[in-house]
Amino acid sequence: MANLNRIKVVLVEKGKTGKWLAEEIGKTPCTVSKWCSNSIQPDLQTLDKIAKLLEVDVKYLLNDTQM
Repeated sequence: MANLNRIKVVLVEKGKTGKWLAEEIGKTPCTVSKWCSNSIQPDLQTLDKIAKLLEVDVKYLLNDTQM
């Protein structure tokens, strides 16, 4: 599976944990862990919430897929 998001990287940059993110957005830590490992992807509405919580542009959470 391709690494489509940078949630894990941004959490580290901001000094936050997956558990913190899960509590803030009302998801389970298991779900956030799957996002961080790129096993599954959050929907766009959730991605927007994550960006606001982490105070970054939503584009910063996404990997560039162009080669």
